[in-house]
Amino acid sequence: MDHAIAMPHFALRFISGKYQGGEFPLRMEREIVIGRSSDLDMVLVEDMVSRKHAKISTVGNQIVISDMGSTNGTFVNGEKVKKARLKEGDRILIGTSIIKLVSVEGLVGGTEAEARAKLESNAQRRQQTSAAGRPMSGSIEEIPLPDLLQLLSTSRKSGVLTVRSDRGTGKIYLRKGQIYYASIDDNFAIRPQKAIYRLLTWSTGAFELEAPDERQVMEEISESTEALLMEGVRHLDEIRRIEPELPVLGSRLAVPTPLAGQLRDLPPEQLDIFQLVLDQGSLQGVLDNYGGSDFEAYTQLLELLRREFVVVT
Repeated sequence: MDHAIAMPHFALRFISGKYQGGEFPLRMEREIVIGRSSDLDMVLVEDMVSRKHAKISTVGNQIVISDMGSTNGTFVNGEKVKKARLKEGDRILIGTSIIKLVSVEGLVGGTEAEARAKLESNAQRRQQTSAAGRPMSGSIEEIPLPDLLQLLSTSRKSGVLTVRSDRGTGKIYLRKGQIYYASIDDNFAIRPQKAIYRLLTWSTGAFELEAPDERQVMEEISESTEALLMEGVRHLDEIRRIEPELPVLGSRLAVPTPLAGQLRDLPPEQLDIFQLVLDQGSLQGVLDNYGGSDFEAYTQLLELLRREFVVVT
């Protein structure tokens, strides 16, 4: 027998996958079973979801998720779990659906059957739009790239993660969860590792996981996905720290005359940036053509700006 949904404190919000945009409210003192079988509380119709995949129990002030022996596993914040306590903001991966636990306010009317019907209706609408055939898509405002890549890595997903932003189009190639190549706007001057670190700084845009691309790439990344993400997040933190002093992307750069000092006083790394300013004349050109990471380029450029060897025009 269906129960009315009264004032839930939390809801499960689908932020990626077939049911993206849908919500399923939680009631306290209630257990929800999730799976492919049509007689369950939350029905997710896709191949990577087991007939009985997971259950979420809300008892007292605790919300607990338990895997029910599923074939492909249940993941919380990038970790495969048998049983885990959930808190607001946690992200759950079941099949190709990424579900976020969110707090909700006010009354949510209707029955659980109606909540299920809304999920299925939402999925059908997506199938009739450009989202058809793209089971894993969403926005990086909802799930930042470091978190998304952690989920894809732990769940050993394969495919090409395409990210479209006002900063360009990035592609990250995964083989059983391992990042082995990356590119931005097919610009071969940006090496794969550098492309990963830059993509991790993007905070807006849309993503979709496309089918694997088995073509050979010019330069495979050898580092583990975990190591890449750790180093990439470190670069992100450092760039944010010095960001107030940096020129905005799109800035033009120039070398003043006369120079504020002697070139022989500059270390080799700063000489490289100085030459790129002469050759490229723009911040983006300097970043794209510098041999090291964006963070390393920013660090050396900042010193040149402070010493007035380079100016923003």
